[in-house]
Amino acid sequence: MSEINRYHSYKGLPPLAGVGSFERAAGPGLSIEDCVARHKRFHYSCHRLWALMLARLTAEPIYELKMGLSHHAYLASEHVTLLRDRVAEMRHPPLGLDKVPHPELETLFDEILMSESALELLTGIYRVAFPALRDGLKRHLVDSNPLVDAPSVRIFRIMLPEIEQMIEWGESAVSALQAGVSDQDLNRIEGWADDLQLWLTGAGGLDGTSPAENEKRPEPTFSNQPWKYDKSPRRDERFPDPYNMGVHAEEFLYDDRFEDRDKVLMMYYKRLREIDVPEMMASILYEMAVGTGDEEIGGHPWLFYRDLTRQLWDEARHAMMGEVGFAKLGVDWGKDVMINFTWSKGLNEQLTPTERHAVLWFIEQGLMTKTGKRFEWEVGKKSGDPYAELIQDYDWADEVLHARIGRDWYVKNFDSVKAAAEYGSACWDKVMSDWEAWKRDGLTEHRNWWPDLYSGVCRLRGEEPNPEVLSFAETYAASRADLQRISASG
Repeated sequence: MSEINRYHSYKGLPPLAGVGSFERAAGPGLSIEDCVARHKRFHYSCHRLWALMLARLTAEPIYELKMGLSHHAYLASEHVTLLRDRVAEMRHPPLGLDKVPHPELETLFDEILMSESALELLTGIYRVAFPALRDGLKRHLVDSNPLVDAPSVRIFRIMLPEIEQMIEWGESAVSALQAGVSDQDLNRIEGWADDLQLWLTGAGGLDGTSPAENEKRPEPTFSNQPWKYDKSPRRDERFPDPYNMGVHAEEFLYDDRFEDRDKVLMMYYKRLREIDVPEMMASILYEMAVGTGDEEIGGHPWLFYRDLTRQLWDEARHAMMGEVGFAKLGVDWGKDVMINFTWSKGLNEQLTPTERHAVLWFIEQGLMTKTGKRFEWEVGKKSGDPYAELIQDYDWADEVLHARIGRDWYVKNFDSVKAAAEYGSACWDKVMSDWEAWKRDGLTEHRNWWPDLYSGVCRLRGEEPNPEVLSFAETYAASRADLQRISASG
């Protein structure tokens, strides 16, 4: 009998603070060097997944995929943060996290990044990369001593359930996208996924614990050409009029003539319209963080990217809150509500990443005023719709956080808050001048869709529409969402 098995804790109390048994704690484990080597590969993989999901988010037309990529980019950013912090604890400043662990891993993630279709992208992420990461983390839990490496064990136990959840979502998404795809294309994508596995094998596995095989690798399918980032937002067929700016939601919300329960419809529209914020923020993050970087990426510390990715995910949540609100009412938002992309399209195509960040902060700051988030929460509370009150309660809290993020990472670059606000407003002015041009070019008629939405909801309520509410027809032709007049048009 081993001596360790003769040892017992006092009165049979659970030993070693619950991290493991005496036998496991007295057994072998990984050295700091081996532990850090694996952590750096995990970090590289999480960072590449974070960046490539952001890179593909804006131009991905399918709404549900935008939302999924927003959520998983946020989770990946949190995992990157955990791994960075852990590496820094193990005698490794400077961290050296800018180094590519193995060229085969670089090819793997380049192939996924540059894949052509959504089905290919999701296959690479959720059937190859995330499963390899999951398996590597599980292997680390087996190989490492649970007592001496308890901090790593903890963060991997945080990461693993989230990675499993992401894989489950991805599997369902891949299965849904495969419907209607030809057998020939499915076979081609399956063959490409097999190539991805070969690059993993050539790298000794994602965690580097397997022997790296020297056999010849396949030629890259997608990454043998230069990568071209696409920051123009796209939408699926449920967004038939994406240039429509024919209904000025804020003018309606702040008008005392209208009832709060009718204003809730505009708030649901405003929430769902926030799909354009992740589209815009993804471009800020990706363009500022091209590459992997170490202590500073694109002139910013990693926590800048972590905080902004959290904000991106919050904005995606807000869009889904609006989606749920319309679904709860029985409204077909794709038919009855014209959700546009003019804001994200204008900012992405006309402004620099820094200018986009300025506009973002300027808007967040405006939401802290008396006509901002508190006002919307009060509307929800007085409307008699508990769901509207609930989502505006959390929306308000989120925007307070976002204003703080802006102060931390944007305002500090200016001499005063006033200067920061003036710059943000000036940047926004640059992208608000195409209302007439879009109509002139036949991209939209700026149709007033409000009467149809309101009449439909009144039918669901069993009521006659209020003529004054029905006649609302204010547009964004002459003012921005903050009600500031636009100085030039066309």
